[in-house]
Amino acid sequence: MRVLFVVLALMITPIALSGCNTVEGMGKDIENAGQSIQKL
Repeated sequence: MRVLFVVLALMITPIALSGCNTVEGMGKDIENAGQSIQKL
């Protein structure tokens, strides 16, 4: 089970990082994530 989690994390990390190429982009991504959580 732990190996599956590590493999998934290694697969997801590059995809997540490619979405925020700059610090500004990363800030926008974090802000959007926060807004999504607040809607719940």
